[in-house]
Amino acid sequence: MADPAVVYIDESLRTYIDDAASAKPAPGGGSVSACAGALGAALVGMVCNLTLGREKYAAVEDQMQDLVGRTEAARARLQDLIQEDTTAYNGVLEAYRMPKGTEAEIAARKAAVQAGLVVAANVPLEIGRVALEACRLSRIAADHGNPNAVTDAGVGVLLAEAAVVGAALNVRINLGSIEDAEYVTKTAAEVETLLTQAATLRADVLAVTNAKI
Repeated sequence: MADPAVVYIDESLRTYIDDAASAKPAPGGGSVSACAGALGAALVGMVCNLTLGREKYAAVEDQMQDLVGRTEAARARLQDLIQEDTTAYNGVLEAYRMPKGTEAEIAARKAAVQAGLVVAANVPLEIGRVALEACRLSRIAADHGNPNAVTDAGVGVLLAEAAVVGAALNVRINLGSIEDAEYVTKTAAEVETLLTQAATLRADVLAVTNAKI
């Protein structure tokens, strides 16, 4: 189990990567997806910051100012989700370790496991939502940002889409064990929408990027 006292955003990148590569079950794919999304959003912010304050791009100054604020918000949320996904997975493990010697203990354990699985699905679902926003922001940056940094918007959307896809996998693996059929159906449908929209945005941004380089 990952050490709950470790806050990865405050640790070195090496520590995070080493823990992800270790035999610890967390941080895993969901957390790493959030990290990829945060890096994607950071690159979109880079495009904005390489555009702002330059006379050549004065016509888009207000738009870039708005975009950098939205990008920072997405990055900050994804940074939080790096940790939240690790915490959520640890919660499921703790529920599975609950005693099951009596009928009451079995019932309590089952309820805790189901509640933990919903949390463990909701966190990557949120990762997917925010990473999709990063994909949308990359499109604006590619269209209107400094063209000398357009490849950063392209890499940003690739990372953000990877975050959506990775998050979707982590939602789905939890849905397979959740007994609330209404929740499963609704969440699975949202995952499909996130994946479709992210793929479309990635194709659009890469088309703009390749046209400008």
